[in-house]
Amino acid sequence: MQALRHRLLVAGMLSLSAIGAVYADSPPSPYAGQEARQIKALSAEEVSSYLAGKGMGLAKTAELNGYPGPLHVLELAEQLKLSREQKTKTRDLYNTMQAKAVEAGRALIDAEQKLDRLFASKEISPNLLDSSLKEIGALQARVRGVHLEAHLQQAGILNAEQVARYNALRGYDKAQSGTSPHHGHGHKH
Repeated sequence: MQALRHRLLVAGMLSLSAIGAVYADSPPSPYAGQEARQIKALSAEEVSSYLAGKGMGLAKTAELNGYPGPLHVLELAEQLKLSREQKTKTRDLYNTMQAKAVEAGRALIDAEQKLDRLFASKEISPNLLDSSLKEIGALQARVRGVHLEAHLQQAGILNAEQVARYNALRGYDKAQSGTSPHHGHGHKH
């Protein structure tokens, strides 16, 4: 009986040693270092991008389905052979999108800061969490919607050949099925 107790004790100590070694060798959380962020949920780069009204891939579904973005259209104006009117409309669209995106981005950052403060101050409750998340979700949708709407409007400024050229210049022509956003929508340019 004494020998059995001794073996169990040794086995238990070895198990604890092994567990300790596993934890000692385990890497820190991928979040390590992020606890010093001003807004825990957003990197400094994300905050900067929201405040600058950058797209951050939020309109990728439009971009990759043949709906050009106004900034890239302006960058490719010469290759797309934009008319003076198209350039003016695109510049106006971009400026409007930019202003709306900055405004919505600022509101989103404010909402994220508020949620962060609620957690940091330990004042968070299920009701406050729910209302905060609804507000943040609506603001995220608003930011994304601003960018997607601009792509949708941009497609109406260009003709089908320009959209096809844009897709080719951006490297998307290989995946296109031969249709453009103007196909079947009654647009004629």
